[in-house]
Amino acid sequence: MNKLDYDRALFYTHRSEWDNLLILMVRTEDQFLSKKIEHFLHAYHFEKDYSVLEKHLYSLLRYIDHANEFNETEVLETISNFP
Repeated sequence: MNKLDYDRALFYTHRSEWDNLLILMVRTEDQFLSKKIEHFLHAYHFEKDYSVLEKHLYSLLRYIDHANEFNETEVLETISNFP
């Protein structure tokens, strides 16, 4: 996993940089992140019901948070196993 992808996704979402978020969606190797971004961008551009857009945004943000938490745990385990 590339932690930088999650940081970029969070930054682009916060700054409403949808073009950069779309590029990240295509380039990332994390298929779950790519799918979450795809669903959010589709809802942002085509959905008329704000609650659906909000649901996809929160889903994307929860996944980014979860992935960053998993990365931190993985790094701590690697450090603790290092002699």
